[in-house]
Amino acid sequence: MAIIKKKQFKEMSAADAKKRLLELRLDLAKDRAQISVGGSPQNPGKTREKRRTIARLLTFMNSKKREVGKTA
Repeated sequence: MAIIKKKQFKEMSAADAKKRLLELRLDLAKDRAQISVGGSPQNPGKTREKRRTIARLLTFMNSKKREVGKTA
């Protein structure tokens, strides 16, 4: 679920990217809450992958903003 391929980033609109970012952050918050209560996450690798995907998504969104700024 958390993995978004490079091709999918290019096809995403700004609204879709923001929506996906909110979903990932919500899932990550749920995982962190489960860990803080004392339980173990169902899949610890997914938590790491969600963090990385969020970072990739933010990087992609910021680079798009810079490209728009240069051309305008």
